[in-house]
Amino acid sequence: METNLRWVALTAVAPVAWGTNYYVTHEFLPADRPLFGAAVRALPAGLVLLALCRQRPRGAWWWRSAVLGLLNVSVFFVLVYAASQLLPTSVASTVMAVSPLAMMLIAWALVSERPGISHLAGAAIGLGGVCLMLLTGVGGVSVPGVLASAAAMLVSAFGHILAKRWSTSADVLASTAWQLTAGGLFLLPVAAVAEGPPPALDTPALLAFGYVALVATALAFTAWFTGLRHLPAGTVGLVGLLNPVTGVLLGTVVAGEELTAQQLYGLALVLAGVVLGRPTRASRRGSGPPPAVNRDLPSQVRSGEGGGRHLRS
Repeated sequence: METNLRWVALTAVAPVAWGTNYYVTHEFLPADRPLFGAAVRALPAGLVLLALCRQRPRGAWWWRSAVLGLLNVSVFFVLVYAASQLLPTSVASTVMAVSPLAMMLIAWALVSERPGISHLAGAAIGLGGVCLMLLTGVGGVSVPGVLASAAAMLVSAFGHILAKRWSTSADVLASTAWQLTAGGLFLLPVAAVAEGPPPALDTPALLAFGYVALVATALAFTAWFTGLRHLPAGTVGLVGLLNPVTGVLLGTVVAGEELTAQQLYGLALVLAGVVLGRPTRASRRGSGPPPAVNRDLPSQVRSGEGGGRHLRS
């Protein structure tokens, strides 16, 4: 149990970093260059992780990296940007809060992780808490914006569970590096054609891009995919609810926004949902099928040699 809680704590790094990303992006990055911003966020992060792991894809991981890069990086980043332009942040975040439930159902189909009652209850309570925190009398809602946000939620949920299914045959750090690099490479030419030359960036924007790439992407995605390898998908999805919690608290501390009683009740419900999804020994033992051996990898990798370069200890 203590080991599981350590994995939960590591996984929580991701949604907390993503929660801070909203503020950094809004305050310091160019709002009219979504494709450029997504490419600069993904590609440097992937290259840094590649330099750390010093592994290239082998066999099936060439096409797997391309698929995961499209789902988890290229398509997801663009859909999130579209939703953020068309919807109030509160509505977009509430739609994304359905992600834990989507991850549970997709994990049931793809990796045989049947969601437990506590996970389903946690998802419902957490979604209710997010609604209390964020839905405060929003007016008209854009249907295309809701569709974009829902598509982003489904694409990421499917991509994350697909990464969980395939991750047993590759190092976590390496597979994260491959998909971030692939996603960035897909975005770069599209950004050049659609948006033209890169914009001029001042020092705050450069520092912000450094934070977004290294902390909110490289570190966050590695922590997230490590959690998916070691924990049930339901637990990881519920930990992801810390994303809107971080956004609300950061707005209160940094932007001077007022924290209302309704938001406090919502925070309490979200945290209760996360606690309900905490892993138990029974759920951990039944969290998925045994690891598969990938014959495309060298024997020393399959046997566990060289494992000091990934986050398994």
